[in-house]
Amino acid sequence: MPLQLLLFLYKDEHQSPFWATVGGELKPGESYKDAATRELYEETGLRQEVGEVLRDRDEVYAVARSAPARWLEKYYLVEWPSGTNVFAAQWTDEEKSTIQQWKWWPLDEMRKEEASRFKPEWLPDLLHSVQRKMRVK
Repeated sequence: MPLQLLLFLYKDEHQSPFWATVGGELKPGESYKDAATRELYEETGLRQEVGEVLRDRDEVYAVARSAPARWLEKYYLVEWPSGTNVFAAQWTDEEKSTIQQWKWWPLDEMRKEEASRFKPEWLPDLLHSVQRKMRVK
């Protein structure tokens, strides 16, 4: 079975609906990896080890009810156990109003969509690089 990327469909007042990864803000004193572990559970119900950083991002944009701000993001690899269900373990009110659904995306399906449907637009390329890397191992 090919690798797939779990994405959430977001709808807010700033832009057209888009697919993006699990994510959220750092709490005071929290490391990026700790925040990734916490957000993974809150948004998917999965308690799983967060792996290596795959990519960093430094952008200015607004999400949901926020004003434009600088976002420093880290994208981690998390290997998902086969057959594990996704559920909204601890969604905030904002997540409940902006997240419309989730979907497992194989690379071939992502490539059929407009890049602008994904935030950031390079998510299909990131999945492709992970697939190449895992084939080498």
